[in-house]
Amino acid sequence: MSPAHKLRVYSDATDRWRLIEGDALTLLAKLPASSIDCVVTDPPYGIGFHGESWDGAGKAGRQLAGGAAFAAWTRSWAAECLRVLKPGGHLLAFGSPKTFHRLTSGVEDAGLELRDVLMWVYAQGAPKTRKLPGGRAAMLKPAYEPILLARKALAGTTLLNLEAWGTGVLNVEASRVNGYWPAHLALSHAPGCTETGCNSECPAGLLDAAHPSLRPSRLFFCAKATKREREAGGGELPLQSDQLYSRPEVRLRRNIHPTVKPIDLMRWLVRLITPPDGVVLDPFTGSGSTGAAALLEGRRFLGIEREPGYVDIACARLTHWAHQARDES
Repeated sequence: MSPAHKLRVYSDATDRWRLIEGDALTLLAKLPASSIDCVVTDPPYGIGFHGESWDGAGKAGRQLAGGAAFAAWTRSWAAECLRVLKPGGHLLAFGSPKTFHRLTSGVEDAGLELRDVLMWVYAQGAPKTRKLPGGRAAMLKPAYEPILLARKALAGTTLLNLEAWGTGVLNVEASRVNGYWPAHLALSHAPGCTETGCNSECPAGLLDAAHPSLRPSRLFFCAKATKREREAGGGELPLQSDQLYSRPEVRLRRNIHPTVKPIDLMRWLVRLITPPDGVVLDPFTGSGSTGAAALLEGRRFLGIEREPGYVDIACARLTHWAHQARDES
């Protein structure tokens, strides 16, 4: 995949997606005001994740170090998102439980209205601490990620805004789960779950067992991204050594991004807040899961990614899922 021009904008023959290589703050400032229907993103969490510089570890990530600095950085990119969003446009942003309060304050200080917090609950995950004498440790096992839902101010009433811009509301009917009104809780099935039964650590199965009359698994649920999903479209990419945070062993992978979100989850989020054929923006594209979800949901995608290695991965995955979406339409 080669860039279309000097700005290093990548796309393919479908022209349903575009990916710009570069820094989010610099490139967001170049986008026209009120041109984007929604933002769905998984930004850096400011916790020095996996020792990555883009998440606040080392000199290159110094702007994210410390709570106040992370909140100020969040305010900067969220303010640009506010500018490019259409009136009533929604923003969904993943966060870490450790720094989510800073993410929330940064988004609110940028001028976006806080609407809700969604929770993505999953079974897989390993505590990032060593065992201490006496059966003690310093941390708990991670089992959820919060997702902030915010919105740009409406231009008039909800109905007037919807008529003028196509934004400001949630697509409730399209996002129902087994006929139920969508809730702000999403569950991930554990590996090994089948249609006839769940793994012993599956959060959906555990909730159902505790309340069989309510069956909480009627809430939205999906599995974490499988290896097949992570690698789809990457056949021409080089194999690289990669050590996922949840496994001690080193494996060879083509998609080495450490926080790949499941496409089914991203599809549900995109479907919830994006108007038909609307433009989904992800200023922190990573390996492209948001874009893949947008394409599969019949939306258009605009992504920004700073890391060249992730740009290559995202381009390969977006090309693959764009053609998959065309074949399914």
